[in-house]
Amino acid sequence: MIGVLNEFGGDLMEEPLKNERLIFHIDVNSAFLSWESVYRLSADPQALDLRTIPSAVGGDAKSRHGIVLAKSTLAKQYGVTTGEPLAQALRKCPQLTVVPSRFDYYIKCSHRMMELLETYTPDHEKFSIDEIFLDMTQTIHLFGQPLEAANRIRERIRDELGFTVNIGVAPNKLLAKMASDFEKPDKCHTLFAHEIPSKLWPLPIRELFFVGGAAQRKMENLGIHTIGQLASCDLAVLKAHLGEKYAVTIRGYANGVDVDPVAEKDPINKCYGNSVTLSRDVSDYETACQVILSLCETVGARLRADRVLCRNVCVELKDWEFHTQSHQMILPEPTDSTSALYGYACRLLREFWDRTPVRLIGVRAGKIDDDSFSQLSLFDSPSNRKKKDLEKAVDQIRSKFGVDSIKRASFLKEDSIVDHAASKRKHLNRQEDIR
Repeated sequence: MIGVLNEFGGDLMEEPLKNERLIFHIDVNSAFLSWESVYRLSADPQALDLRTIPSAVGGDAKSRHGIVLAKSTLAKQYGVTTGEPLAQALRKCPQLTVVPSRFDYYIKCSHRMMELLETYTPDHEKFSIDEIFLDMTQTIHLFGQPLEAANRIRERIRDELGFTVNIGVAPNKLLAKMASDFEKPDKCHTLFAHEIPSKLWPLPIRELFFVGGAAQRKMENLGIHTIGQLASCDLAVLKAHLGEKYAVTIRGYANGVDVDPVAEKDPINKCYGNSVTLSRDVSDYETACQVILSLCETVGARLRADRVLCRNVCVELKDWEFHTQSHQMILPEPTDSTSALYGYACRLLREFWDRTPVRLIGVRAGKIDDDSFSQLSLFDSPSNRKKKDLEKAVDQIRSKFGVDSIKRASFLKEDSIVDHAASKRKHLNRQEDIR
C-alpha cells in the first residue's frame, strides 16, 4: 500500500498496489427509517425528521402488533433492536414513535441508489435492498484515490437522494463489509491488510460476518472472545468443535481472507416465491384458489419488477399435521403474468390436492429467464396482450400510490382469508434479509 494524505479526516488513506482488488461496500444507515423520513420530508419539508427522535418503522402502534423493522439511533440508545416485537420495544422506550412501513416507496429509494452507484463500475453485486458491492479495481483511476472517491459517493447519495450511507473500502468483499459497519452514520472507513490487527482483531467474535449465536457460544467456551483470538487459534481445535468446513471458512475470515468475486447474480438460478400461513385450515378448492391468487399477485409483480420471466410453477401445501407436498409443471411458454401464474397454479392444485385441510399454501416461479430474450408466441392473442398491459398499469399505480391503492374485487369481502397481496413486502425485493 502507498500512504496518501487524507484531506477528509487526517488519517492516511491507501492507494491499492497494482493488481490488487479494490472493493466498496455501500450500506444505507437505518434504511427503512431513513427512507420513511425522506418520504415524509419530501411531502412536507416542515415535517418532523424521524431520524432525530426515538422512532421505529414497524407494525401497528395502536395494537402493538408486529416487529421493529428499523430504528433510529436514539431508539437504539434505549435498547430497541431490529426484529424485536413492537410491544417489547415500547416497554423499553414508551415515547417511541412508531410508523407503518411503506415498502413501495422504499424500493424506489433502493433502485435510485443502485442506479447512481452503477455509474461508477459495471462490476457490482446487490447484496440486499440496502446494500451493494462495487468492484472498483478497473475504474478507480477515473475517480481519484479510494477514500476520496468513497467520500464523494457518500456525499452524492446524501445530497441527491436525501439519506446517508456508510462505505467500506477494502481489498475484498468481507473486509469491505466489516469496514462499513465501523462508526456510523454517514462515514467512510478502510480496512486494508495492514489494518487488520488494529481495526479487526480487537472486535468481539460476534461482529465477524458469518458468526451466529451458536458458533459464538462454542468459541467462547474455548476461550475465544475476539476476532484476533480466532485468527490465531489452532485450526485442528476449531475443526473439532465447529466442523471442518465452517472452521476453515471462519478462521480465514478472521484473517481477512475472502476470494469471493463481485458478480451480478445469474437470474437463471433465482426463484421467486411466496407462501402464507393461514388463520384457519382450508379444505375447499375455491378458498384455496383465492389464497393462490393473493400469492400470485406478489410473485407476478416481482417478476415484472425485475424484468424476468419464469418457465416453471410449483404449488406447495402444508396440512394441519405439518405434512408437506408439492406439485410443479414446466410452462408452455415463459411468463410474468399474474393471471397466467394463477391459472397454472390452480390447475396444479386441482391435479394433486385431495382436499386434506391445509394451513400453509405457497407458490414458486422458477427457471428464470431475462425477458429481453423471450420469443413472441404465435398464440399470443390480443386478449392476452391486453391483460399484460393491464397488469403493468396496475404495477405503476401501486408503485406510485401504494400496494393497497388498487385491489381485485374478489378481495373486498370482509371475510376474505387473506389480504389481496400476501406478504406485501415481497412485491418489492427478493431478499428476505429486510433490515
